[in-house]
Amino acid sequence: MKLDIRNIDKSDLDQFIVDLGLPKFKSNQIWEWVWKKSKTDFSEMRNLPKDLIKTLDKNFVFHPVTVDKIQKSSDGTIKSRLKLYDDHLVESVLIPVVKDNRYTACVSSQVGCSLNCSFCATGKMKRMRNLGPAEIYDQVVLVNKQVKEHFGHHLTNIVFMGMGEPLLNYKNLLTGINYICSDAGLGMSPKRITVSTVGIAKMIKKLADDEVKFNLALSLHAATDEKRSQIMPINDQNDLSTLMEALNYFYEKTKNRISYEYISFKGFNDTLEDAANLYQLTKHFPVKINIIEYNPIDGVNFEKSLSVSIDNFAKYLKKKGVMVTVRRSRGKDIDAACGQLANKG
Repeated sequence: MKLDIRNIDKSDLDQFIVDLGLPKFKSNQIWEWVWKKSKTDFSEMRNLPKDLIKTLDKNFVFHPVTVDKIQKSSDGTIKSRLKLYDDHLVESVLIPVVKDNRYTACVSSQVGCSLNCSFCATGKMKRMRNLGPAEIYDQVVLVNKQVKEHFGHHLTNIVFMGMGEPLLNYKNLLTGINYICSDAGLGMSPKRITVSTVGIAKMIKKLADDEVKFNLALSLHAATDEKRSQIMPINDQNDLSTLMEALNYFYEKTKNRISYEYISFKGFNDTLEDAANLYQLTKHFPVKINIIEYNPIDGVNFEKSLSVSIDNFAKYLKKKGVMVTVRRSRGKDIDAACGQLANKG
């Protein structure tokens, strides 16, 4: 069976080329075609000898991610359902904010999710498998093409807030981000990347030990253990005190930005008492809080908070000196907003 060339290390490709009796720089050329120029067909690698192209075709294969379906929102958001080589499906989203010259790719890391957060459509799906580094990379390439086609611009930001829990696909996540950020790859700044996690303390510490350069977001959504455990089962194994200790460790070692994602649910976590509890979690290290509108999903009884409740909640935190942003949902009409990705249709 042929190997997917994007699943081997550079050193393995170097050895393959040397064993053919060819100079090592041929390996560098192939690597550049694959990761810098995003080619998935050896015949397009124009500076390679025909005999080498035939040998590569004989020994290796590509398994590129392909677009299965595209939906466009009235607000400009574009959701892509993507087919993997084994016919599994994932979704990624292009979120354009033209007035700010900001174009963000929301990227998936797993097929489905195993964490069963009660407000999330993806959490209702079974986790089928992790995405490979190339499948993570391909999403960025595809969304970047959409930005160019529709807006005449390049991708400016990447958020790992799509399907799955990134830190449960740790090795592939970091490898994929390396191909996206390295000079030998797409060359994107890691400061333009945010990885969002529901909060797996030991893996947050591992990020710190690995000295990652990207930003980290915690999907918090409740500021007490009692409430958080009601909507996020992971909190039973990773409670708030454990998470705060891990996040403080991350911040002390990396000085990278940390943000809290906080979906506002009517009558559950949107009172001034909830805001006061959330403020207590901002004292450990500098954070930014993103308050997010709830986006309804089938079979879930939560309701979106009233605008006045969200505004009062945000005002309370701002008066305390906390950096707060209220994120109005985009792509709701195509189920592309936060928590809605579930391969519908």
